[in-house]
Amino acid sequence: MNLVQLGWNDSIDTSFKEYESEGYAIGRISKGYKNTYKVITKEQELSAEVSGKFIHNASNKKDFPSVGDWVVLTLQVEEGKAMIHKVLHRFSKFSRKEPGQGSDEQIVATNINTVFLVISLNKDFNLRRIERYLITAWESGAKPVIVLSKSDICEEIYEKIIEVESVAIGVPIYTVSAHKGEGMDNLKKYCIDGETIALLGSSGSGKSTICNYLYGSYKQKVSAIRTGDEKGKHTTTNREMLMLPEGGILIDTPGMRELQLWDVNQSINKSFSDIEQFATQCLFRDCQHDNEPSCAVKAAIDQGELELDRFNNYVKFQRELAYLERKNDKKSQMEEKKRHKKIGGDRTRFNRK
Repeated sequence: MNLVQLGWNDSIDTSFKEYESEGYAIGRISKGYKNTYKVITKEQELSAEVSGKFIHNASNKKDFPSVGDWVVLTLQVEEGKAMIHKVLHRFSKFSRKEPGQGSDEQIVATNINTVFLVISLNKDFNLRRIERYLITAWESGAKPVIVLSKSDICEEIYEKIIEVESVAIGVPIYTVSAHKGEGMDNLKKYCIDGETIALLGSSGSGKSTICNYLYGSYKQKVSAIRTGDEKGKHTTTNREMLMLPEGGILIDTPGMRELQLWDVNQSINKSFSDIEQFATQCLFRDCQHDNEPSCAVKAAIDQGELELDRFNNYVKFQRELAYLERKNDKKSQMEEKKRHKKIGGDRTRFNRK
């Protein structure tokens, strides 16, 4: 296997040059566990751990390797092992706020060229969820593609496409049935050497079935959805990088019931460009689109040019980001206070000596 098949490009080549001259090897993280990783080199796949120096220099979770990362290695080929010393620059990354009450960034996958946002055409179809996925996809630096799966069970495909087009402005949209092989050629054209595609979507959206079709064999376990609400069960439990037989790399990810936004201010403007355009016509530059006079956004809603649900979702995202910013700022202040307290303690101990 050559490095181009692994997704090698000029950006990675430039980042690695200084380490290559010192005798280090290069590899790409294909799978992550709690404390260990699988890493693919141009010769083989190895089990890997991060070095003690790496752990010492890491400030938080996002500094550790994620699936898709290119990493600097020393190899222990006979033992089938490697040591990770450095994560190279990520030209793209798909992140979310960690689930629950925390306020840390959780990196889902990195160095992605294209994101397949898989949305099922069953009762779990949700435009507001599509908006959330699109915002995060744009922020990742990868190109989003909407994949409307399970088209064989939908009788209103054209209407659904029109709905999605209203929120996914300028984004390619494909309807597929991986179960029947319908529309899958549209996805295959993205699967070429050097390209990395991430599959993202909620549980039961059909990601694993699409993965199996593109891989050409039964690679990922597939589970039936619940009969009541047609939501799925978690069948993919770990992120994994798969080398596709016909070229390209596929990163399958666990289904996400919760996708909280992370640092996506610029992407909101892009995803909601229609609302942003209306806002430029408001009388006041700082219009909140609430009770202000001559508000172009409110007028667009009243005239049916803008859906109220879409605007409400836009406001919800803005509030979510404002809350996260406040929480992170408070966390940063506490960490800075601890750091200064530690420095003060170190000085006191030094002076006593």
